[in-house]
Amino acid sequence: MTRVKNSVTTKARHKKVLKAAKGYFGSKHRLYKSAKEQLMHSGQYAFRDRRQKKRDFRSLWITRINAACRENEISYSRFIEGLNKAGIEVNRKMLSEIAISDPKAFSEIVKQAKLGLEGKLVAAKKEVKSEVSVVANSETKEKKVKEEVTVESEAEEKKAAKKTTTTKKVATKEAEAKEEKKTTTKKTTAKKTTKKEEK
Repeated sequence: MTRVKNSVTTKARHKKVLKAAKGYFGSKHRLYKSAKEQLMHSGQYAFRDRRQKKRDFRSLWITRINAACRENEISYSRFIEGLNKAGIEVNRKMLSEIAISDPKAFSEIVKQAKLGLEGKLVAAKKEVKSEVSVVANSETKEKKVKEEVTVESEAEEKKAAKKTTTTKKVATKEAEAKEEKKTTTKKTTAKKTTKKEEK
């Protein structure tokens, strides 16, 4: 039985771990055992903090929005409530960017939120919706009338086409009957002439 040595693969595995641990402090990038341990912990921290990062940024955006809201004499919670009532859907990241880069636009958004809190904007939106629904209903009625007219015209055209085909059939039948009569009269006259000649 031959002896199998595993030194090549072991060396490659160690090199891979040490390469991943490059830049770590002290023996964590020099010694395989401590490097491997540190890499395991690093993976756990990375997994945890990918999720923690989202929470941190959301709290940062909220802090920025709150600061901008205080300048416009409204609290953050009331501002968000007003936006929801006004039907304005803007995420917190964009709101914080607007608050930093364009304070005038942010103050306009705050005005809309205040109107939403008072309920004025909701009433105005209801009026607009009612007008839109009236217009939509009138358009649907017009469409229905047009469809009915087109259906009626198609039915009339079909009736007219049937009438013309029936009249053509009747005319052809009459012509055939006349031709038959002519042929029968010719035959009878021919018979009579033959009888006279025999006599």
